[in-house]
Amino acid sequence: MLKVGLTGGIGAGKSEVSRLLVEHGAVLIDADRIAREVVAPGTPGLAAVVAAFGEDILAEDGTLDRPKLGSIVFADPDRLAVLNGIVHPLVGERSRVLEEAAAEDAVVVHDVPLLTENGLAPLYDLVVVVDADPATQLDRLVRLRGMTEQDARARMAAQATREQRREIADVVVDNDVPLDELRRRVKELWDELVRRARTE
Repeated sequence: MLKVGLTGGIGAGKSEVSRLLVEHGAVLIDADRIAREVVAPGTPGLAAVVAAFGEDILAEDGTLDRPKLGSIVFADPDRLAVLNGIVHPLVGERSRVLEEAAAEDAVVVHDVPLLTENGLAPLYDLVVVVDADPATQLDRLVRLRGMTEQDARARMAAQATREQRREIADVVVDNDVPLDELRRRVKELWDELVRRARTE
């Protein structure tokens, strides 16, 4: 099994790279998706978040109002640390269970947005960083995700810098390119991951 940590700044295109890797045969463990699962209604995770932040962060249907919570924590590093302290251990535990269920010869890709920030690089055989110019990231967040420029900049500022991510990278995938070129680069990456998986 080859354990790959995949990360990148918000809006860099990490999700697209992970989707393409899955098309090639990777087993994907998506930390964002797991983070949503562990705070679903009725979970101990959601109860802990409500205890820390109050009932106001719930939507009318009892689910977590993620935009509202995001606007609180991304403007306050201390409150972000409180949220991370609740959610990250739950995500880590669930990720381990999923990894153990994968085949012995699998290429397991852990899609982890905060891999750099949380010092998780040593957990993986290989770290892949999806990189894009900050102007590209900002444009994608505003144009494609409908964020205000202020919110987008706050999210970007709350993450590791581009330089910090590149420092821990074993492989950098430049995503300031058209989709066809990105597909070609991801295919090259996949071939390399398969080669390494066979030698692990």
